[in-house]
Amino acid sequence: MAASEEIVLAVDGINIVGQLYLPGEVALSPYPIVCVCHGIPAHAPDPSASGYPVLAERICQDGFAVFIFNFRGTGSSGGNLDILGWTRDLKAVLDYILTLPEVDESRLSLFGFSGGAAVSVVVASQDKRVSNIVACACPARFSFAELDKPQQLVEHFRSIGAIRDDDFPPSLSRWVNGFGEVSPVNYVAEVAPRPLLLVHGSGDDVVPVAQACEMYDRAGEPKKLEIISGVGHRLRQEERAMAIAIDWLKAHKQ
Repeated sequence: MAASEEIVLAVDGINIVGQLYLPGEVALSPYPIVCVCHGIPAHAPDPSASGYPVLAERICQDGFAVFIFNFRGTGSSGGNLDILGWTRDLKAVLDYILTLPEVDESRLSLFGFSGGAAVSVVVASQDKRVSNIVACACPARFSFAELDKPQQLVEHFRSIGAIRDDDFPPSLSRWVNGFGEVSPVNYVAEVAPRPLLLVHGSGDDVVPVAQACEMYDRAGEPKKLEIISGVGHRLRQEERAMAIAIDWLKAHKQ
């Protein structure tokens, strides 16, 4: 089992809680690192779910350091769900992990899921320290039906514990417009020439597969699109999808 350590970072006065996993092969340090970015929660947290630690352990077995964390408004982290705030959370995480002596700063991969994949593409387009990206079930743009009814969207996130403060958001229009600003299709071309893997389920009923194709068409080389037949949105739970993603990370390890 990989060694792990809880990390707490302060971002905008909010505690962002993460976990660093390191392989046991000390002689191979500094390690390439994979930063895993979860998606926007659809439901209240399930305490019995194994979640991302299992994935982190699996990646770590292949010689990577792995950092998982909760964006603001989710899990053990503080604050309220705010997609523009998520981009700042990820930037702060990258600033932290790239200072670690155990980490090879020239080999940094982002491994994002859904909303976390969207944030990964946007941040990587502006941060050349990122070496490559795996984006699973990544929307080309956010298209919740509730975006036209922002107060309804706030109440949904409040009901599942992702918005916690009664006075949040201070500006409803600014908060909802953030989802429009974080539109990966407008940024994905800037990822090149760093490698990009898009993984999508053919049966995704949250982010239609056409959005993956749109992202692929807009992206520069090198790029790859893997459409997994017969699976839906929650790719972390799909063995075929995770095997493809991890094999790709291993192939781009050097």
